[in-house]
Amino acid sequence: MSGVREPAIRCDGVMLAYGERRVLHDLDLVVQAGGRTAIIGPSGSGKTSLLNVLAGLVGPDAGLVVIEGLEVSGASHRQRAKHRQREVAMVFQFGELLPELTVGENIELPLWIRGERPSSGLAEETLDAVGLNGYADAWPAQLSGGETQRVGVARAVATRPSVVLCDEPTGALDATASAKVIELLCRVADQTDATLVVATHDRAVAEEMDTVLMLQDARLARVA
Repeated sequence: MSGVREPAIRCDGVMLAYGERRVLHDLDLVVQAGGRTAIIGPSGSGKTSLLNVLAGLVGPDAGLVVIEGLEVSGASHRQRAKHRQREVAMVFQFGELLPELTVGENIELPLWIRGERPSSGLAEETLDAVGLNGYADAWPAQLSGGETQRVGVARAVATRPSVVLCDEPTGALDATASAKVIELLCRVADQTDATLVVATHDRAVAEEMDTVLMLQDARLARVA
């Protein structure tokens, strides 16, 4: 049917275990394109493992995983890496900036990795969008925790990905900084029409999403 978008993410019967520990069991997930989804659960429940499967960083033991049209569960390592560079970005708990690069260079790095020359002013424009105008020449060590996370968001969206996966993006922040980062993530995702998936143990963060899912006993269940 014309105008109907396929889901950005689909998982059917996904299984993942580390040794005897079952992390994901017969897990199903559908995330509509442009949607905001929170995955909640305590530490150790498998949220990070699920994001790694969605990003194609870890292959499931069984099941189907489709992200933006690619069946990543059946793709080669090279295919997954190329697709991830083009379509998927990740935001980590501590920003994960390279200390030997300036803030601007950290933002441009994903584009260099995929063989593209960043446009002039890209870093400055992206930093301005996250409220850090003038920080392009700063070093990561000079940033606060909240500023580091905002740079992480800027780096993630600079490539205009279709899907943004966030692993406890506010876990190291206080309530005020956390609220600012989540508001920023949602605003930027809306502006770029990106699909947003946030793994978190923070209910306040989850309440800002359209859909909230609980990862428990290796399966996902919708939270009313």
